[in-house]
Amino acid sequence: MKLGRAFVESLLEQHTGIYTWVEVEGRRHYLREVGAASVVDGELFTAGDAAEQARCYSAAGVEAPEHPRSITDVMPVKPGKILCVGLNYHDHAAEVGAEIPEYPSVFTKFRNALVGPEDPIALPEESSKIDYEAELCVVIGQHVRRADEDEALRAIAGYTLLNDVSVRDWQGRTSEWFQGKNWDHTTPFGPWVVSRDEVDPVAGLRIECLVDGEVMQSGSTADMIFTPAQLVSYISRFMTLEPGDVIACGTPAGVGMSKRPRRFWLKEGHRVTTRIEGIGEMTNVCLPEARTIEHFQGTSWWGPVLSQREAEAYG
Repeated sequence: MKLGRAFVESLLEQHTGIYTWVEVEGRRHYLREVGAASVVDGELFTAGDAAEQARCYSAAGVEAPEHPRSITDVMPVKPGKILCVGLNYHDHAAEVGAEIPEYPSVFTKFRNALVGPEDPIALPEESSKIDYEAELCVVIGQHVRRADEDEALRAIAGYTLLNDVSVRDWQGRTSEWFQGKNWDHTTPFGPWVVSRDEVDPVAGLRIECLVDGEVMQSGSTADMIFTPAQLVSYISRFMTLEPGDVIACGTPAGVGMSKRPRRFWLKEGHRVTTRIEGIGEMTNVCLPEARTIEHFQGTSWWGPVLSQREAEAYG
């Protein structure tokens, strides 16, 4: 089962806007008045049978918005908290020469950094060392505090993708990574949430990042040092996690800063594809920040994504 959100441009103004959608057995149901967090906050999303899910969501929504001119997927949830974990793959720790951590290294990201699955990545003029990091992202489905691993696993609604695009020269200015991880409109997030019962990251899902079709990262989520359930359990010891919160679970080996010779940083025109087996993929075009201002100006953080005019201009 999948959960997402879409910007619908309708011929009728009253039907234009953001819709939550749920996909059951390949059929989408669009829910205009229901937020994504409300869908993940319940057992039906992760534990209901398909017939029950179809009955519920078909009664609550419609299979197609009225008179749509365009329907474009945007970020699947509006996270209250965006938590990220560094050095969480054995192969990535090895490539940067770091010891295997005893505890998860947790840092925060804010919504200003997020972009949708089809939005451009804004490259800031202050840096020439901008890097990619494909990541599995946990989406929380229940209020959870001081959870053991079993409780933590049940609190996970599902999984999506995030690319933790990093401004390395600013990240390295101090021992805190925050200032390299929160530049406006740099972090692709989406394209949808796949329910927990559909995939098993512990068993191993292929995770990859490609730039202009060239594979830069290719690893397995089975190589994670701390599993998603362990991360939720650990973080819930010191803070309450709520429906819609997300945890980016770290990146595998192959990041640009570890290439030898160090030849690869993201540049204008690069097409960055992030994909995880069984979940999905998204591709985002890198553009100078100045060329993205009009696109993001006056819109809410969730979209809308590229207009037809912009899509034609950016190819």
